Amino acid sequence: MISPWDRWYSTSCCLCCHVRTGTIILGIWYMLINAVVLLILLSALNDPIQYRYHLTSSELGTDIDVMDDANICIATAISLLMILICGMATYGAYKQHAAWIIPFFCYQIFDFALNTLVAISVVVYPNTVQDYLQQLPGTFPYKEDIMSTNNMCLVFAVLLFIGCILSFKAYLIGCVWNCYRYVSGRGTTEVLVYVTTNDTTVLLPPYEEAIAIPPKDPPPQYMEA
Repeated sequence: MISPWDRWYSTSCCLCCHVRTGTIILGIWYMLINAVVLLILLSALNDPIQYRYHLTSSELGTDIDVMDDANICIATAISLLMILICGMATYGAYKQHAAWIIPFFCYQIFDFALNTLVAISVVVYPNTVQDYLQQLPGTFPYKEDIMSTNNMCLVFAVLLFIGCILSFKAYLIGCVWNCYRYVSGRGTTEVLVYVTTNDTTVLLPPYEEAIAIPPKDPPPQYMEA
């Protein structure tokens, strides 16, 4: 009986790309995104007056500092950690080191779990969508038109959007997992040679191991008394 893991196992992704290539592309893409975010955060730390965003009193009734120095430092550390994790996954897929792919796979699982919790919170508390829209600044485009829409339609649209994101993230998780299985399988699988005759089947070790085995000493000759 084929297990569910083996049933969904495939060495290709995106219909034409190998899972190793797909994992390398995905790791590089995540590294580029986090590198751009890191540059923006470092620029904000270098010139906080220019990059610090304030909400005016006419929008929320008070002056709120959205991003202070502590939050910028935390976001910078997270971006550095993400670049390290993505770099490890890219290197592990390229050099076929399965252990280097595990941190990136764990990050994908954590990110998928967070998005799932967001979807559950929207279902349990549908009014949170309206509350979130009310917190948006007044200059947000089409804010009034969106808020005038029926609440159930907004919840359905948000759930549909989150469902599409979760489906795409689940597919990427499957690609990275298949890459991990492929790389780990190539490192542990031994090549076996079967020699089949009419009535027997002989299992031979790999050629490299066979030539490395030292020959056995011949048995001692029988000495007659």
